[in-house]
Amino acid sequence: MLDKFPKTRPKLPKKIKKIHSVHYKLNRKGQTTATSLAQRMESWMHRQVAKDLIDDPYDIKKTTLEVGAGTLNQLEYEPKVGPYDIVEPWSDIFANSSHLKRVRNIYSDISEVPVSFKYDRITTVATFEHICNLPDVVARCGLLLKNNGALRVSIPSEGTLLWKLGWKLTTGLEFKLKYGQNYELIMKHEHVNTAREIEDVLGSFFKDIKYKVFGINKSISFYRFYECLNPRIEKCLEFGEQ
Repeated sequence: MLDKFPKTRPKLPKKIKKIHSVHYKLNRKGQTTATSLAQRMESWMHRQVAKDLIDDPYDIKKTTLEVGAGTLNQLEYEPKVGPYDIVEPWSDIFANSSHLKRVRNIYSDISEVPVSFKYDRITTVATFEHICNLPDVVARCGLLLKNNGALRVSIPSEGTLLWKLGWKLTTGLEFKLKYGQNYELIMKHEHVNTAREIEDVLGSFFKDIKYKVFGINKSISFYRFYECLNPRIEKCLEFGEQ
């Protein structure tokens, strides 16, 4: 399964490419009716990722690395505990965030994080579906975890009928009415990995994985959460130090 990576991201048509970055910022900040609704639903993903600290708020020494930090909105859900580092290539999107003062180190790529740094938690919300070289990133996460550390992953249930219907009837419809363009082309450009593929990659690099869904089951859900423990170090070294 890993041999299908790295993937090639489909190109956007010129008309959509011109409005893509503006739309992305509006989408991440929930500044339209549909994206505001989507963000309220997405709060489930954020809460699942933060649940370990919420359940144990007195463990103030835990260190965290967030992969794909975006606007830093995950920090709205995270108790103020130990050092908090982020990986985010698009610095403009968090430059004016009030949460920036809570961030210790900022990296544009996970390969920049020194392997000598070890984290209690590595977190990511709605990011892994976007990453073309996902095995390399997951492997690096395994190498950056402390003993007994956890990779905490929330993703949309990309590749399922319910997820597709969800965005088609909200963000997709709004985008069509506003710009006259097909939002599915953006989804194909952005979401290069399905939820099933992400789960398979996680299983390739971690021995123990627990999951929850926002829905009935994996096939009938909007979102999924995975807690990944006990990385397969030899496998991680094979990919994560390339």
